[in-house]
Amino acid sequence: MLAGGLLLAGCGTSPDPTGPGARWPHPPAMTLVPGSRYQAVVRTSAGSFTIRLFARQDPAAVNSFVFLARHRFYDGDRFFRVLPSLFIQAGDPLNDGRGGPGYRLPPELPPPFPYQPGIVALARQGRANSGSQFFICTGPAADALNHSPVYTELGRVTSGMAVVEAIAHGPLGPNPDYGGELSRPRDPVRILSVTILQSGSRPPGRARQGG
Repeated sequence: MLAGGLLLAGCGTSPDPTGPGARWPHPPAMTLVPGSRYQAVVRTSAGSFTIRLFARQDPAAVNSFVFLARHRFYDGDRFFRVLPSLFIQAGDPLNDGRGGPGYRLPPELPPPFPYQPGIVALARQGRANSGSQFFICTGPAADALNHSPVYTELGRVTSGMAVVEAIAHGPLGPNPDYGGELSRPRDPVRILSVTILQSGSRPPGRARQGG
């Protein structure tokens, strides 16, 4: 499904690139706070939904997603591939399945939960994960992915699933980037912003729970 060219950040005190066209030569350093819980509020042109991120289970994938969201990489992005009974896909600045942030991520497997409606996972490029592209499972066909669970999970939609389902059931046309399959939205829904919410830290000596 999915990575783009590289644009190296400047040296010295130059800030990181920001926005949909930004590129980095390698995945970001780990900045997730142990024991904290992370959510992503995704505001789209069709409404908003919230993802509980699996920071404990899949830290590298979540760390990258949080980094990209905080650098506004997803702002203006669109859901470019929609298979209503399977998933909706976004996170590609080229909107053709080949774009990305300039890096790929190693897989984090096996997934902590079965693929089912509401699960959010990274798309793949060969044996690696895409650096930025993700899909949200939307229908019963997602169960077929469990026969070969090769997609690293980012999280689960905990509110606003009706918005996700509305995106999945918009009018579609042939998608030339995927062999003409009926998956190209005629009126693509755009991501306006992704806001990361961080809460709590694990008290010393207590076990972690959740993502």
